[in-house]
Amino acid sequence: MISIKNQTELKGMMKAGELAAQALALAGKNAVAGISTWELDRIVNDYIVSHGGHCPCKGYGGFPGHNCFSVNEELIHGIPNKKKILKDGDILSCDIVAELDGFMGDNTKTFAVGEISEEAKRLMKFTEEALYKGIEKAVAGNRIGDISNAIETHVKSGGYAVAEKFIGHGIGREMHEDPEVPNEGKAGHGPRLMPGMTIAIEPMVNSHFREVKILGDKWTVVTTDNSLSCHFEHTVAITGGEPLILTLEHH
Repeated sequence: MISIKNQTELKGMMKAGELAAQALALAGKNAVAGISTWELDRIVNDYIVSHGGHCPCKGYGGFPGHNCFSVNEELIHGIPNKKKILKDGDILSCDIVAELDGFMGDNTKTFAVGEISEEAKRLMKFTEEALYKGIEKAVAGNRIGDISNAIETHVKSGGYAVAEKFIGHGIGREMHEDPEVPNEGKAGHGPRLMPGMTIAIEPMVNSHFREVKILGDKWTVVTTDNSLSCHFEHTVAITGGEPLILTLEHH
């Protein structure tokens, strides 16, 4: 069932989203050659906890980290690891969820570590653009499929592939709520968008092929050909007018 948030709940979502966005920006500032993803996880968790929140990913389905840090061919769900040291030329997707006063903010950004290849820059550009193409369609009266189709169309226009299986989702008091928000689909299909709905829109894009596989750690999702993948995400509220991005550093 899709939950519709009232104004008080939306304010709570905005505060949680702001904390998640600040934590994501902090991760990006610290994503430099020589740091481990474990250390990044510690920095982000300390920040969220010091601001009265917590990281609901920790223990979710048994996930061992507080946040997901995925490097290069890793699409999503990279486990923080002391041995995984960032190096110049890497791209790092930081997927950070903050819970504050019972509400969730969920956002992701792929960061460049030092100087990266033109290929990596282009993939990141198209993925981020696809996120905003999807957000543009997040208006009352449209359907989920309008968001999905806008993302898919832009991703394919760059010659890239929407990663199979993994999708965006509703969000609120729970990290994952109805409705599902796929990154590909038909315009005009799916649940109708109504004011008060809050959704996480998150294009997950592979350089070449849709196919992905899950590593032996049961979490880390990678491209099957070891090519680069990329991930951007915002939590968005449907309003009576323009979409409202809830995961911004300053509202």
